[in-house]
Amino acid sequence: MEPASETFNPWTVVNLVFHHLAAQGLHPVLGGADPGAPAAELLRALGIEPAAEGDRQVRENVKSRLAEIRAAMFPDTDDSM
Repeated sequence: MEPASETFNPWTVVNLVFHHLAAQGLHPVLGGADPGAPAAELLRALGIEPAAEGDRQVRENVKSRLAEIRAAMFPDTDDSM
């Protein structure tokens, strides 16, 4: 069985780099150019497909947690949503 392809939101990379630079005492400024495109290219270079909906693992965790909440709130319903 082949593993699912990994996806990641390019803006998450932008956010990570921004906060890393700020933690180093630098003062990054967003504006002027869209950093999303270079972030998407970086992800592609790492073999990760950029996807606006975010990364697969986060999405699966959200689905799992919502299923737990539905089961707790509505124990008598079918959880095949």
